[in-house]
Amino acid sequence: MISITYQVLKPINIRKMTPRVLISAEAEEVVNDLKKRFGELMFHQSGGCCDGSSPMCFEKGDFKVGGNDVCLGTISDCEFWMSKDQFEYWKHTQLMVDVTNGRGSSFSLEIPMGKRFFIKSRLFADQELTELAELTYVED
Repeated sequence: MISITYQVLKPINIRKMTPRVLISAEAEEVVNDLKKRFGELMFHQSGGCCDGSSPMCFEKGDFKVGGNDVCLGTISDCEFWMSKDQFEYWKHTQLMVDVTNGRGSSFSLEIPMGKRFFIKSRLFADQELTELAELTYVED
């Protein structure tokens, strides 16, 4: 005779975190094309130089982040950074990286493709503010 024992497992409460940054399907296609050409990529949200405050895409490591920067998360396996000072203004908003036709005036990798990334944003709901994804900082 075979004896079978069952163990009742308690469900684990896995809280889904609200992402601080997202990417549109169209922008993700452009990022995937850029990855094929350049390898690993990263984003840094411009603080107003060159093309206003556009997200800029670089080969990973080509833009030096430091103690004054914060990583909001990843989009398409690319870290998304901005300065801590700028983040203080935007910390209540969820960012969406999107893309449009037209040349921007930045050093971002998509510019020669006749495209440019831009940001759409919305305020977080009160509940979302309690569930935000963790930030990452550069360790000095």
